[in-house]
Amino acid sequence: MHAKYGLALDNVVSADVVTADGQLLTASENENPDLFWGVRGGGGNFGIVTSLEYRLYDHGPVLGGGIFFPVSSALDVLLFFREFSQTIPDELVIQCGSFSLPDLTQVFAVAACYCGDPAQGEKVLLPLRKFGRPLADVLGVISYVQLQSMFDPFFPPGRQTYVKSNVARQLSDEAVRAIAGFAGKSPSPYSFAPFLEHWHGAATRVPVTETAFPHRQYSYNLMFWSNWESPSDTDKNVQWTRECWNALQLFLIEGAYSNYISDEGDKFARASYGANYHRLVALKNKYDPTNFFRMNHNIKPTI
Repeated sequence: MHAKYGLALDNVVSADVVTADGQLLTASENENPDLFWGVRGGGGNFGIVTSLEYRLYDHGPVLGGGIFFPVSSALDVLLFFREFSQTIPDELVIQCGSFSLPDLTQVFAVAACYCGDPAQGEKVLLPLRKFGRPLADVLGVISYVQLQSMFDPFFPPGRQTYVKSNVARQLSDEAVRAIAGFAGKSPSPYSFAPFLEHWHGAATRVPVTETAFPHRQYSYNLMFWSNWESPSDTDKNVQWTRECWNALQLFLIEGAYSNYISDEGDKFARASYGANYHRLVALKNKYDPTNFFRMNHNIKPTI
């Protein structure tokens, strides 16, 4: 629902934070506002958040679910997804990607959540429901909790995981063809790769420097979320994920959403904070000058 209500961090009202020197501070617009700015996107660099106060929204059922196409349709679906995403209202959020159904049928799917009147949502989603020849259409009126847990069975405990992600500079025809070329090619049937998130609406209307999270001006986030069962398959899955990521660098910005990065190191961590990095360093100098909180996508102090 980020397009209607903003990101989760945009709806944080206050946070209680234990800092490196043992202080318990409240961070809000009125108390320690610099820390409040930093914890909304700066990761665990400034302390341990022990409680959060959120702005919540009372919401009934949503029109949500997914439509599954044969993986061979990946290019056509991606081209449709790109065009459709440019016209949708704030009430609708969509994603698309390649993965396998529980019977291991490989698909390229579009997932959707419409958080307005379901009758209006049916009209908005009609182009998607009429597109192509889907294997299955599981869009329906369900609770938001049902929607959020719909893909839980695809991520059982014990799976190995490796992720590469970057924000796409733009979704050109060349980029779409390159991304589609990797659909259904993962060495593991349990991977969600490639996968695209579409960002728009309220989440993208917040100025880049309003919070520490900087990636507001781009529309698409690309992920290769590789999953596999046996540790003996780690090397080939990690290698495949890196090869895909490297092949697509031409179409991606250097930065990424920090929750989606794995082992890219200091340079990539800097890029993930974008234009806000130097302000975050100043906060690090103030609240954690010894870099006590360093087991993260680290912002290193300079003092």
